[in-house]
Formats: sequence, C-alpha cells, structure tokens
Amino acid sequence: MGSLGSLTSREVGQDRILLLPLGSTEQHGPHLPLGTDTMIASAVAHQAAARVPNALVAPPLAIGASGEHQGFPGTLSVGTEVFAAAIVEIVRSAGPEFSRVVLVNGHGGNADAVVRADETCRAEGRNVSVWFPRVVGGDAHAGATETSVMLALAPDQVRRADAVVGATEPLPEVLDQLRRGGVRSVSANGVLGDPRSASAEQGQVIIDQWVEEVVELLTR
Repeated sequence: MGSLGSLTSREVGQDRILLLPLGSTEQHGPHLPLGTDTMIASAVAHQAAARVPNALVAPPLAIGASGEHQGFPGTLSVGTEVFAAAIVEIVRSAGPEFSRVVLVNGHGGNADAVVRADETCRAEGRNVSVWFPRVVGGDAHAGATETSVMLALAPDQVRRADAVVGATEPLPEVLDQLRRGGVRSVSANGVLGDPRSASAEQGQVIIDQWVEEVVELLTR
C-alpha cells in the first residue's frame, strides 16, 4: 500500500509523508538502461516507505535535467529551470493530507534544480526534505557504483558483456571540461568510472545504506 498511484482518493488518508522519486532518462554507458536513475530513486523510496507506516511514494519524475548527456541516443531532458518548476508545482499541489514531502533524487544532474525547488518551497513555508545519494569513494556515472546498485536491483537490465571502462580521472579534475562540453567531451562511451569490478553484493550494501538514510529522514 506504499504506492500513491495504486490507491483511491478515499484510501490516501491523513497525516501522510509523500516521497517523490526524481530520476532521469539518459545514457548510462553501453551497459546500463536509460532509466537507471529513475529505477534507483524509485527503489530506494519504496524500500524506505515500506518501513514507515504513514509514507506513500508518488509516481517518479522520470525525465529530469540531463543536458550534460546531450548527444547520446535516447537521452531526454527538460532542463534545470523546468524541472525545478515541476517539483515546486507538485509540492504546492500536495494537499493537507501530506504533512511532509521528501524529494528522493537519483540523478546528480538534477541537483541544481532540486536545490532551487527546495529553497522555493521552504520560503513558502512548506515542509520539504531532500535526499541525495552519496558513496564515499564511489565513481561518478555508470561505473562500479551504479552498476553494482543495478546488479542488486535489476540484474536482468545490466548488459555485463558491454561494460567497459570510461574516464577514470577523479571528477574534480574533469568537472570544468564536463560543464563546458558535456559528458561526451570527457568520455566517448559515456562512462565516468570502471564498471568491470561491480557486484550485486556491493550494490546491496549501498542500497541498504541509502534506504537507512531515507528512513532516518522520514522518522526524524
């Protein structure tokens, strides 16, 4: 019963916490699906909501701010301004049955939009919290971190035979170039990291940690 979309209006009840998964539709190298970030954000939100009785998970926003991945087939983006506005309007539309809204973000490129939306909502007096995924020592995009998580969540969606190393420089070293020319300017295959060492076991450890963080945010 944790999915908002599966309930009737009468079943929603009162004093609910709404989790809004924020994802993307963008390239994740040759081996991961375009919906990786959305799948991860949704899974973390649903697993956390299952541990908090009054939590409900909204349908995810599956197209975010992914302009840095322009030029790779299949990537879709609405940009930072539009994505931030969409988040704000959804939070504004949430009725009094929702005492809080928690934004569960799965895509790093959404960060500016999420921060802007959070600031606007807080300035309007709305009770909003934000969660971003972090892995100490993890790589940036479609590398061992995300590939491990996807192996734990949806192994049938990972094309392991196509997993190849991408740009392995630390993100701070290529960030300026990435901002100027996009991911393609630093990695021809779209990977920032090395997915070949990924494992489902490693991915499960990461997921468990992320879910614990969101549960803590919900029960604070």
